Amino acid sequence: MNSGAKLYNKAKTLIPGGTQLLSKRPELFLPDVWPAYYSKAKGGEIWDLDGNKYQDFVTMGIGACVLGYANDEVDNRVTDALRRGNMTSLNVPEEVELAELLIDLHPWAEMVRYTRSGGEAMTVAVRIARAASGKDKVMFCGYHGWHDWYLAANLNEDEALDGHLLPGLEPKGVPRALMGTSLPFKFNDVEDFNSVLEKNGDDVGVIVLEIIRNDQPDIEFLRAISEAAKARGIVFIVDEITSGWRLNLGGAHLLYEVTPDIAVFGKTTSNGYPFGAILGKKEVMQAAQETFISSTYWTDRIGTVAALTTIKEMRRLDISAHLMSIGETVQNGWKEILSELEIPHTIFGITPLSHFSFRHEHGQILKTYFTQQMLKRGYLASTVLYTSMAHTPESVEKYLKECKEVFSEIALMIKENRTENILEGPVSHSGFKRLN
Repeated sequence: MNSGAKLYNKAKTLIPGGTQLLSKRPELFLPDVWPAYYSKAKGGEIWDLDGNKYQDFVTMGIGACVLGYANDEVDNRVTDALRRGNMTSLNVPEEVELAELLIDLHPWAEMVRYTRSGGEAMTVAVRIARAASGKDKVMFCGYHGWHDWYLAANLNEDEALDGHLLPGLEPKGVPRALMGTSLPFKFNDVEDFNSVLEKNGDDVGVIVLEIIRNDQPDIEFLRAISEAAKARGIVFIVDEITSGWRLNLGGAHLLYEVTPDIAVFGKTTSNGYPFGAILGKKEVMQAAQETFISSTYWTDRIGTVAALTTIKEMRRLDISAHLMSIGETVQNGWKEILSELEIPHTIFGITPLSHFSFRHEHGQILKTYFTQQMLKRGYLASTVLYTSMAHTPESVEKYLKECKEVFSEIALMIKENRTENILEGPVSHSGFKRLN
């Protein structure tokens, strides 16, 4: 057992759930074998606690490090900020410069607030929207974090969030009094949206939408939401925490000519440093002054400088064009190899956030096997790839070559009907499971 796996076994006795983030649980990748912890990282490479080096062809810091790990420009600016003092009794001037930059990129917006994570940024946005609308009910579509306002949807029925989040999440600890305040609707389903709205219309004060995640949005769907929000005086929020900066410089809503009242950003905005931003129209954002929204570390210098530098670098490098190109190459590569080997599969997701799955009764076993064999070849890999500047045409070519070798093994296993007893540990988890 590697040092990371040993440390993780200890962590499970000290940390509920083993990790601070569900998406980083080793059980989701390769139970008892996944390295779990890193000693250092640079570009697209990660070293584990035993000194083994891996190419990261999985999530690149859960989608946060779009410029690559330990980016010199960002880290140098952050280091300089640290030397000049990260926290004082006065405010950092960079937060004004950053606000101007964000508004310049999103001309519909007029005011900005900051947090230090995406989930709390969404919660701040919902608080502001409720304060502005004077109504409690929130309609939503997509994944929007872990806070009470969101998980309250599962107070009505245990499976309300299954299509938006992870199956199996219970809303324990969420006040029962919040039942009926968060109402999910289906992506690209105008009829479902209208149905939920008509049942609750007079009480709905907020609509929250992920413009895009895995599937392209239908223009009529987007238009229906925008028009309904405007007609009824509902505050319309777009969640750009995952989609932002990947398809274009700014939010994906700009590509689809959607004008929200609020847009929320996180992840990619600051390349691995804690940061979140809430942009909005002045008449809505001013409601933040009528409710209490505050946190000491929202005023630190590191997050603001990291975001400011990251956005400037993304603009200079035309990063979205690179992410789209790399993602397209990977998706085409997967498709060509899997089709050639006659492995039943599905490829989906926008190109910067690519996914594939095995259409097989033992698909989860095959997924785990793929991760297991790619790890032996020096790759952190699964059935998802978040592209970054660290992924180059040359590194992708080598990655796909290794994929083809592992896929060939899988094709033979399927042909010979021996897809069981092929793992060196347990099969990976497919959803939320309590860890004992």
